[in-house]
Amino acid sequence: SRLSVQASRLVELPYSSSDDDDGDTDLPMAQQDPGVSCPVPPKPSAFSQCVRYLAFLWNLLFLLLGLLALAVGVWGLLAKGSLRWDGLAPLGSDPMLLFVLAGLGASAVSLAGCLGALRSSPCLLRFFLGAMLAFAGLEVLGGLLLLVARQRLRDALRDALLLCLLRYQEEPDLRFLVDEVQQSLRCCGLGSYRDWETNPYFNCSAPGVQACSVPASCCLDPWQNGTVTNAQCGFGVLRLGDMAASTVVHLGGCVAQLGAWLRGQVGGIVAGAAVLVLVEAAGMLMALKILRDIAPIGARD
Repeated sequence: SRLSVQASRLVELPYSSSDDDDGDTDLPMAQQDPGVSCPVPPKPSAFSQCVRYLAFLWNLLFLLLGLLALAVGVWGLLAKGSLRWDGLAPLGSDPMLLFVLAGLGASAVSLAGCLGALRSSPCLLRFFLGAMLAFAGLEVLGGLLLLVARQRLRDALRDALLLCLLRYQEEPDLRFLVDEVQQSLRCCGLGSYRDWETNPYFNCSAPGVQACSVPASCCLDPWQNGTVTNAQCGFGVLRLGDMAASTVVHLGGCVAQLGAWLRGQVGGIVAGAAVLVLVEAAGMLMALKILRDIAPIGARD
């Protein structure tokens, strides 16, 4: 009878809830309270996706332009042999080096923008924004220098043109630049056609056939039969007087003509600078929009 009484008491005892508690603790946190510890990021809107792809295409365009400038610069250096060991000395003054540096800078920044927009990488997008801000700062600094140090810049431009005149026969790209300026502006030399006497090949004491001569681009009519350039039209001009030389070549220099041309192009230069600023601002705004979309939810509050 005692055994039956103890069995009945055991049946009446309540079940312990420890097993249930243990079972609850074994459940994953995500199943207990979904959405608290693992929030689901909101799906990007159609506008955000459009901005992302537009930023990728925008940077891709400038990446291709940068690679094109880089290819032109490297091709120019290779064609002139400036990358050989014996040609590295004048490399610093080679105009093609500007294409190489500009192409490298534009390609690196645009590549960072492309990958940052495509992979939604905050690091690359911040690098892109920093580089664009640096470019904008350099542009503003250049504009201030143009306004403040105009006389010094004019002297620097004259020195650069004098360097082009002295190295006219040695640098094919400088020769092309000088010929284009002289033909377009109808001028010769810096201050006058007599400036070509400083060139070692055109000086009257030079041993070659070009002694006491000027380039064909100085001639009033540099064409032979209207189609072929007459390379000898300026031969012996420096032996003539101004009156006789005026019937063959342009007597006026290119510095004054170039200054007048630049003053006439102020409107176009300002418009081009404004377009450049708008393009850069558009790229930075798109990068900021992508950064805001991929920022953590808690960082926005």
